[in-house]
Amino acid sequence: MQTTVENLGKLERRLEMQVPQDQIEREVEERLKKMARTVRLHGFRPGKVPMKIVAQQFGPQVRSEVIGAVVEKSFGEAVRDQKLRVAGYPRIESKPDSAGKHFAFSATFEVYPEFSLGDITNARVERPKIEVTGAEVDKTVAILRKQRAGLEQVDRPAAKDDKVTLDFSGLMDGVAFDGGAAQDFSFVVGEGRMLPEFDHNVEGMAPGASKTFDVTFPADYQAQHLAGKTASFTVKLHRVEQAKLPPLDAEFAKSLGVANGDLEEMRGQIKENLEREVKKRVQARVKDQVMKALLASTPLEVPKALVEMEIEGLIEAAKRDLAARGVQTPEVPLPRELFAEQAAHRVALGLIMSELVHANGLHPRPEQVRSVVDELAQSYEDPNEVVTWYYSDPQRLRDVENNVIENNVVGWALDRATVVDVDVAFDDLMRNEQ
Repeated sequence: MQTTVENLGKLERRLEMQVPQDQIEREVEERLKKMARTVRLHGFRPGKVPMKIVAQQFGPQVRSEVIGAVVEKSFGEAVRDQKLRVAGYPRIESKPDSAGKHFAFSATFEVYPEFSLGDITNARVERPKIEVTGAEVDKTVAILRKQRAGLEQVDRPAAKDDKVTLDFSGLMDGVAFDGGAAQDFSFVVGEGRMLPEFDHNVEGMAPGASKTFDVTFPADYQAQHLAGKTASFTVKLHRVEQAKLPPLDAEFAKSLGVANGDLEEMRGQIKENLEREVKKRVQARVKDQVMKALLASTPLEVPKALVEMEIEGLIEAAKRDLAARGVQTPEVPLPRELFAEQAAHRVALGLIMSELVHANGLHPRPEQVRSVVDELAQSYEDPNEVVTWYYSDPQRLRDVENNVIENNVVGWALDRATVVDVDVAFDDLMRNEQ
C-alpha cells in the first residue's frame, strides 16, 4: 500500500492511498468461492451453483464489502504508521486510476490539536460563603405550607394570591376572536398566568360582579394575530377562594416524611437538605469559574467534527427537555448556530480536562466514587437502595466517575488559583442558580 499525507490546515489532513487491484480481486474471488459452498438458489442443489452465476448474483455486493474492508484496514494502518490522532470520522473519496492497476482513494479528516496547558495561577475564583440559619428554615417551612395549602371560598373582593373563577368574552373592533372567551375559567391573581392588565382589573372584583375593560396585547405576544392589538373584555366573577394553610403540627411533619411527627426533627431535616443544596450550588458556581479560567488560560483550535457531534448531542438534549415540558419538538426549529458556541466550549474543555487528568493523575479513585454515591443517596428514604441502583448500571456509575473527574480538576485548579471567600445571601445564591 502506498500512502501520502497532506496538511490542509491546522487540524485537517488528507491521506492519499493506493491498494493493488489484484489484491482486491483475489479477496473478492475467495469470498465468492466460500459463498458458493453454501449459497442456495432456486433450481440448484446447495453448493452446486456455478461460480459464474454466484458472481453475477452476488459479485457487486461482495466487491462493495471487500472495498469497504480494504479502505477501513488501509486507513487504520496508515493512521497508525503516521501516528495521527483522528478526531471524528474521515470523508472517503475514490480516485480514478487510468492504468487500472490500483484502487486509489483519499481520506480527509481532522486530528486532535497538540497544545500545552496554560497557567491559571493568576486566575481569581470567588467562593460563596453562606450559613444556613433558622431564618432560612422558617422561609422553607412557609413555602412548604403554601405548596400544601387547600382552598376555602370567601365572600370578599379578589386579592393577590386568591384563586378566582369567572367567565370572560373579548371583542376586537366589535368582533369576537379566537381564544377570546371562556366559561368557568380559573387562575390565581398575581401569579403571572394572565396579562398584567387583565390581572389588575380582576383584582378587587367581588363575587357576582361584572366588569368591562380594555387589554392591549404585547407587541411580542405569541399569538401573532393579537400582538400589539387592543381588545375589550367583559368579565363576570363567580367565585373567590383563598389559600388555607395547613396547621404547623405533627400531621404536617408526617406529610414531609417525619414518621414520629416531631417538628424539631422536621426542622433539622429541612436544614440538612438546605445545607446539601447550598453546598451543591456553591460547588456549581466555583466549578463554572474554574472552567472559564481553564478555557481562558489554554486557547486552542478544536476539531469541527467534534463540535458538530457535540451540537447534535445538545440539540437532542434540548428536544428531550422541551418534550418533558409538553412542547412538540417537530414544531420548534432548533437552529444549529444556537448551540455552536456552547458546543465549541464543551469540546475545548473536554480536551483540556483530559490532558489535565492524564498529566496530573486526576483519575477517579473507587473510594471517591463511593463517597459521591453515598452523598447522592443521603437525601432518599433508603440510601442503601440508591447505592445499589448506581452500582447496578455501568452507565450510571460512569456518570458519577465523570463527576468525580470534574471535582478532581476543580480541586487541582483551586490549589493553584487565587480563591477568595465572598459572603453571599441565601436568597441571592438560590436565585442566581435557578
